[in-house]
Amino acid sequence: MEAETQNPTEHPDLNVISINERLGADTPHDADAEQAVLGALLYDNEVYHRVSHILKPEHFYIGVNGKIYEAISRLIEYGKLADAIILKNKFSQDQELDDIGGVEYLALLLDNAPPSTTAPEYAKLVYDMAMRREIIRLSDQMKTEAIDPASEDDAQAQITKAESQLFNLAELGTPQSGFVSFESALVQSIEMASAAFARDGHLSGISTGLIDLDRQLGGLHKSDLIILAGRPSMGKTSLATNIAFHIAKKFRRERDDNGIEKTAEGGVVGFFSLEMSSEQLATRLLAEQSGVPSHRIRRGDINMEQYEHIRDSSDEISAIPLHIDDTGGLSIGALSARARRLKRMVGLDCIVVDYLQLLTGGGQMNSSTNRVQEVSMITQGLKALAKELDIPVLALAQLSRQVEQRDDKRPQLADLRESGSIEQDADVVMFVFREEYYLARSEPSEGTEEHLKWQEDMEKLHGKAEVIVGKQRHGPIGTVKLSFNADLTKFGNLAEDDEFAGGY
Repeated sequence: MEAETQNPTEHPDLNVISINERLGADTPHDADAEQAVLGALLYDNEVYHRVSHILKPEHFYIGVNGKIYEAISRLIEYGKLADAIILKNKFSQDQELDDIGGVEYLALLLDNAPPSTTAPEYAKLVYDMAMRREIIRLSDQMKTEAIDPASEDDAQAQITKAESQLFNLAELGTPQSGFVSFESALVQSIEMASAAFARDGHLSGISTGLIDLDRQLGGLHKSDLIILAGRPSMGKTSLATNIAFHIAKKFRRERDDNGIEKTAEGGVVGFFSLEMSSEQLATRLLAEQSGVPSHRIRRGDINMEQYEHIRDSSDEISAIPLHIDDTGGLSIGALSARARRLKRMVGLDCIVVDYLQLLTGGGQMNSSTNRVQEVSMITQGLKALAKELDIPVLALAQLSRQVEQRDDKRPQLADLRESGSIEQDADVVMFVFREEYYLARSEPSEGTEEHLKWQEDMEKLHGKAEVIVGKQRHGPIGTVKLSFNADLTKFGNLAEDDEFAGGY
């Protein structure tokens, strides 16, 4: 049904003031476009599936139009019919609707419904007007803060804050999500569980590529801050690099029912390497993929066959979505800004930070701020970034030397440097531990019984590592055993018996 286009507020049966006149011309809005979307929805409920990914109730400038859209959305999502008669009963006591024509307004929306095929274009126009209004609001807020002499934030901090707000506006359509109903949260929880049930391995998060670690964690969860800690030479960077490489290598996208591309497996990874150069990281990954030890690659101590392996591996992995930033001395604000930019440009599904203590607090710090306060600000910033971008953030951390003073050198939560803030803000805290490393440095004199016992212990521990999960909000703590190849700096799955060997 195609109706002649007219302004519903000019209908002879409605004695109301023009909505556009009442709202004023200065604020970006288009009442006709809002009415056109609602009319198309009332005429053909199937239109909803073509506009629902564009519009939310808060995008409507006219309050009652937003209410009508929300009511239509709820009815359709519950599989019910949404038409003027049903909405009439729902809004029979709504004073706001009465002010612009009452029930006759609903009938008029239906009478003047545009062709269904044009509804998405009207929806985009309504969305565009909403974004323009938010831009105006944000610019006013930025201007007010910039000219306020009492503002505690310096110019760089204000720029970072403004970039964050504009990023949220571009990504989510609104700068702040505000309250979410329990019903909405419950729907998201069910959707996550359904996706995990359908996915190989039944993971609700992103797979690390390590079966037993995935089993313990359920994968890396969105919005989580995951701390991976250990003493030097335990393999923190190696494990983080292995995980990042696996996620990027498995990256695959697919389109949902609305035609929107989403990550189906793996993900785009942003790796902030504050200690190692991008070339060193690339060499490690090349060694892992080719099977040629990294120290041989660096020295060029390879034969023709190994060279062929390296070349083929390089061609195979060159296009994986792993982006490395090796800028040293980054502030948490600069890191956040770069992560937002990467997500806007190419997408982003996981961040790795190597390592946490090399970050700085940025311009908000002053001479009276001690290191514990600075680390607290950094961990809070990383957790906030994980929630803002809705991705897992894996941050490496150094442990204090007190580990070396104990007989049992397995790390504990108390061993974290500036442990209060790190332990408090993290959703998961893991420790890398290789007993072989310590045992190798306590070799007794050869020919003694102690040396024979030492050799037996070394054989048992050779090529083995542990990841100790010391804290986890989503599940139990415990120890995961992994294999470790020192030449390739590669962690792998450790099959300890026939029950698990078949799965590997």
